Amino acid sequence: MKNLSTLFVICAVACSSNSFAQYPDWINYTNGQEVHALSDNGNELWIGAALGGLVKLDKTTEKMTFFNHANSGLPHNDVLALATDGSNIWIGTYGGLAKFDGSNWTTYDRSNSGLPSNLISALAIDNRSIWIGTEEGGLAKFDGSNWTTYDTSNSRLPDNQVSCLAIDDNNIWIGTSDYWGETGGGLARFDGANWTVYNSTNSGLRYNAVMSLAIDGSNIWIGTGGVGLAKFDGTNWTNFDTTNSGLPDNRVLSLAIDGSNIWVGTWSGGLAEFDGAHWTVYDTTNSGLPDNGVWALAIDGSNIWVGTSGGLTEFDGSNWTGYNTSDSGLPCNSVYALATDGNNIWIGACGLVKFDGTNWTVYDTTNSGLPANDIYALATDGSNIWIGTGDGLAKFDGSNWTVYDTTNSGLPGNMVRALAIDGGNIWIGTYRGGVARFDGSNWTIYNTSNSGMPDDEVLALAIDGSDIWIGTWGLVKFDGTNWTEYNESNSPLPYNRIYALATDDSDTIWIGTYGGGLAEFDDGNWRIYNHVNSGLPHDLILSFAIDGSNKWIGTWGGLAEFDGSNWTGYDTSNSGLPDDWVFAVAIDGSDNIWSGTALGGLAAYREGGVKIRCLQVRRPTGRLRP
Repeated sequence: MKNLSTLFVICAVACSSNSFAQYPDWINYTNGQEVHALSDNGNELWIGAALGGLVKLDKTTEKMTFFNHANSGLPHNDVLALATDGSNIWIGTYGGLAKFDGSNWTTYDRSNSGLPSNLISALAIDNRSIWIGTEEGGLAKFDGSNWTTYDTSNSRLPDNQVSCLAIDDNNIWIGTSDYWGETGGGLARFDGANWTVYNSTNSGLRYNAVMSLAIDGSNIWIGTGGVGLAKFDGTNWTNFDTTNSGLPDNRVLSLAIDGSNIWVGTWSGGLAEFDGAHWTVYDTTNSGLPDNGVWALAIDGSNIWVGTSGGLTEFDGSNWTGYNTSDSGLPCNSVYALATDGNNIWIGACGLVKFDGTNWTVYDTTNSGLPANDIYALATDGSNIWIGTGDGLAKFDGSNWTVYDTTNSGLPGNMVRALAIDGGNIWIGTYRGGVARFDGSNWTIYNTSNSGMPDDEVLALAIDGSDIWIGTWGLVKFDGTNWTEYNESNSPLPYNRIYALATDDSDTIWIGTYGGGLAEFDDGNWRIYNHVNSGLPHDLILSFAIDGSNKWIGTWGGLAEFDGSNWTGYDTSNSGLPDDWVFAVAIDGSDNIWSGTALGGLAAYREGGVKIRCLQVRRPTGRLRP
């Protein structure tokens, strides 16, 4: 199934102003197919995507509205929990709690509220307060003015990892578990004064990691992380698992009540419907379910909305309708390589992606000659894009693919971690195989056995005139004849493991180390920058790009800009950067700064607003059509 209309959503976002934009100079591009939270609110369905932000679906028009860290008050793009309160939607994220009334955003975190943790994992609303479960800080209650926190130190809460919440007439039920459903403190009931704890030693609950809850009249249903489903009527416990029932998987992620039926979403077994006597299982082999990992469920009359690891679907009892919840064509949110060629930005993210400002094209092992979907390095030479993967080197000219590996070429190792273009040569840095030079016909290999290379693990390359600089365990310069090594022992290099390299117009080499900060080396002079003596946000340097006199540094703690005198830091707390692990940086012809992050997808930044070409198209819908 394919949704061509989604390709045009980006253009509309990029070219129109958003009155709610928190960071108008930034654009986020994410993959929102892993749906972790759903909240039905009449004509609107709110969708929380893992690392993909918040989506509002108008059920009548099928219009999708995308909210992310850059264009709204959303504190983080990893949305883990949702709850509606009249016209308000409450959003629990990895970076705090947000309330959105349709016009205004209010954000709560540890710095401005009584929240015990910014990792919000569960939400529930009673007639007076919102209850907030956190991953590591316990439970909080907020009545609009006052905050009350319950944790293992001041209450009988059995564990500070709160995974799920449910409210009945007089009680709040609290399930505790880690993210993976492996550890937890069991189930707690709190009536405002008294706590009752149920665990594997004092009750019929057979497993202490509780991942989901639902209330059905006098019954509470409990989904566990390893032994299936339990029902408790206040006195008796009934357990369902894969051995004594039709439950397809013992790890239960989500639950929903539909009249006399309970719907059960599992970790890898799909969706089950149980009417008290019979089980019906829906999975990818017998239904329109897009993935067997079912994270979220919402009942809407006779329909059920299902959030999975592979997208959102609606089931009316007969027909399945899929919806695309991504605001881009990215196949995943892990971006480890970037390159520009004038007209396009090329993105290494679970395959190779080409984005021309309007259209997204994805190449992977199933539809192209790409040898592997894990991409570590990209380089363009005018007519070709070169792709360094975990299983060889690929060249793509727009039509034809050529793959080089250890079986059909002189490539010394199949894991390609670095690339650099030098006229008619391409230099290839491999993991444990040394460095190779390829002129289109001939291969020349340099390693520890035949050259001045100190190590065969090559993570960075840079060209400076006739010199090639090689980042390995130490820094190496090779002028075609002579090898010069710089390391912690014979130079001011702050750390031997080199992760990023770049040269500027003044022939200065910039060296990003994996733990020692940034070094600048020019005509024998060294200058060292780290988080103590400069504005560098972190000493783990992951990527580097140069824009005239400005240097852009991707780190483990965000993105930094350095003009030679002044530092400006960008991270998730002060900018539209969606994730602080910046593994790739590239600059296009419009001076947009592109950042590829480990967990937040792709971001574009330009002071004064990002410039991206646009087309006038009809407003798309979110439905996936055959």
